[in-house]
Amino acid sequence: MPTNAIGPNFLTLQVRDVERSLRFYTELMGFEPTESSKNPNAAVLDTKPIKLALRKSVIDLDAVSQLGHGVVIWIHAEDPDKLAAHLAEHDVTITKPPCDGFCGREFQFKDPDGYELTIYTG
Repeated sequence: MPTNAIGPNFLTLQVRDVERSLRFYTELMGFEPTESSKNPNAAVLDTKPIKLALRKSVIDLDAVSQLGHGVVIWIHAEDPDKLAAHLAEHDVTITKPPCDGFCGREFQFKDPDGYELTIYTG
């Protein structure tokens, strides 16, 4: 069956507080906001190869025990160990310490809303 689907090119996390999440992802992760980050209910980060958006949740995020359960978001980094240490210094929960994995050096952490993300070298 022919299809015109190409693949994922945009990712959105629904968050409780857009400003808090924007500070986390810019100040601690080092991402840059795009011009479209002027919406009070959403912010778009200039991440590569696809954009990451933070959007005021339209669902009750507290109604589930674990956000994003079953979905793994991988974020490429040049130095996962350095980023893990930086996040730990700012009391970010590291759920899997830096280690050698199938995709290179990696670790996992929880963002302010409890999404578990994986950082890796690729």
